[in-house]
Order: sequence, then C-alpha cells, then structure tokens
Amino acid sequence: MNRTTVYVLVAALAAALGLWAAQGFFARPATPGHPPLKAARLFDPPRELPAFTLRQSDGTPLVSGELKGHWTIVFLGFTNCPDVCPTTLTQLRVAQKQWAPLPEATRPRVLFVSIDPERDTPDRIGEYTQAFHRDTLAATADVPALEAFVRSLSLVFAKVPAPEGTPADQYTMEHSASMAVLDPRGRLAGFISPPFEPADIAADFQTLTEAQP
Repeated sequence: MNRTTVYVLVAALAAALGLWAAQGFFARPATPGHPPLKAARLFDPPRELPAFTLRQSDGTPLVSGELKGHWTIVFLGFTNCPDVCPTTLTQLRVAQKQWAPLPEATRPRVLFVSIDPERDTPDRIGEYTQAFHRDTLAATADVPALEAFVRSLSLVFAKVPAPEGTPADQYTMEHSASMAVLDPRGRLAGFISPPFEPADIAADFQTLTEAQP
C-alpha cells in the first residue's frame, strides 16, 4: 500500500468520524421555538465555539465576535477544487440573491473557509469567492489554527498528496461536504447536509432571520 493510498484512507476515516459526530448532534431534539425548516437541521442547545482567529481575504483578522448578529453558513473548500466547491458556491449564490432584500444588519452570511493555506492566499480566496457573490466572506489560517476551528465545528479535512510521478503541488484536499450553521450569537447551531436545495436554504435563513429578536 503506497503513501497516497494511506492518506486517502485516513481522510475517509476522518470524514466518517466527522459524520458520526454530526449525527450525534442531530440525535438531539430541534431547538424549541424555531420555526420548521427544510434544509438546516438545528440542535439544542447550540454549542459555544472556542476562540479562534482566521485571516480574511483583505488580510484583517476574523475573530469569534465578528460572526455575531447574523445567521452564518460556514462552508469548507479550496480554490483548486474541481467540482464540489464551485457547485456549492453557485448554489449558495442563488440563496444569497433570494435573501438580498433583508436588512444588511441582520442578513444571513456565507463564510468560505479555505483549508488549503499552502496555495490559497487571502487575495486568492477573495477573488475566488467574489466571482460567485460579492457578499461571501472568505478566510483561511495556518494549518493548526484551521484544524482547531474545523474540529470545533465537528467537520474534517485532510490533505491527499499528489500521485507519484506528478508535481507535488498537484495534491488535493478532502473535506466535509456538510456546512455548519452558526446562530446570531456565533454558536454552532446545526448543519446543512447535501444534496443542497438553494430555495430551501434561502427560505430557512430568511425565516430564521425574520424570527430572531
């Protein structure tokens, strides 16, 4: 068994453990008082996140407090992703356009977190996400900080080295397909799992935003 195969197996195991952790949360009852939702699955109680610091696309820090006041969808990805990432960001763009009439002060937000800091500079992720929707936040960090942040969301990622005989920078990244949902207090409140339906996501977050105090 070569090293690449080992990395792929490790990534698959990590993804399975992440799914198991998420299912543990889903086993909890839905948060009382929330309206019925179609895409997002919330649990009770929401979980406080440990302090974190990411780097936004403009180079400024993104810290826990800056995610308060809005419902936020956190999506892991990387700019060299061939299909899943651009497809998901395109689907989220449809939802973002639908909730655009909501007041900016409480409008839901999408946060794209690159788990490939070796290739994804802040400038690069900014250009990448802006091509989908101008309101999408983009951030990354060094690997230890990313691992801590992603683990706090019960999500996973892993680097899969390039096949033998190809340039080392042609590696890929495995990561959770589910998206984390943060409530207006910046707590982990639930998940959205594929397949994604933009209309359902838009309706859920419009409903949640209109219902928040």
